[in-house]
Amino acid sequence: MRPRVLVVDDEPGVRKALQRGLTAEGMDVVTAADGPGGLRLAQTGSFDALLLDIMLPGLSGYRVLQHLRAQGVHTPVLLISAKDGEVDQADGLDLGADGYLVKPFSFVVLVAQVRAVLRRAAAQGARGPLRIGGLTVDRAAREVRWRDDPVALSPREFALLEVLAGRAGTVVTKDELLRAVWGDEQAATRNVVEVYVGYVRRKLDAVGAGAFVRTVRGHGYVASDPEVDQVITS
Repeated sequence: MRPRVLVVDDEPGVRKALQRGLTAEGMDVVTAADGPGGLRLAQTGSFDALLLDIMLPGLSGYRVLQHLRAQGVHTPVLLISAKDGEVDQADGLDLGADGYLVKPFSFVVLVAQVRAVLRRAAAQGARGPLRIGGLTVDRAAREVRWRDDPVALSPREFALLEVLAGRAGTVVTKDELLRAVWGDEQAATRNVVEVYVGYVRRKLDAVGAGAFVRTVRGHGYVASDPEVDQVITS
């Protein structure tokens, strides 16, 4: 799967430029324009890296980072700021940032830093739990819980939900699920994907979480918190 990057910046031009540039570099990019929105998305744990502006409306980048680390979300974070003081950079790194870029920055350098934190995370085997509202997918223990209730899934069902939760809010096509869960688009049919999505939905529905996996007609499937209801087609 392509690396998934969350860009949180209140400047539309910066968001658009980073989304276009990082997408061209082979990454899936989701954007947010303020601190609360960025925090809500980042809390899912479904991103491989986070580009986080410090000066944000609603909640500063420092506070977003502080909340994430306090909640055990260890997604690599690169802070972006116009502030170039040593104290500002030290504060960000002390809060748990993995890097600090000063505006204006070179896009080449930014991409290099993103790839560096992705490599470090892969080498460390960083696979924290995924959280979508009350649903938790523990990738290390291979367990799923809705609030306090365990959800018993077969290995294939778990793999399917892990892919959907790992791209929370983004539509995943049947072909993408075939490649990620079955290993080859020829190993099964799209009808098999539909059948397994049905299995997962029924088991989630049994604990009151059936609405978390939805069909986006003509596109595929999406796992999202119905209370947020932010869906991105890609």
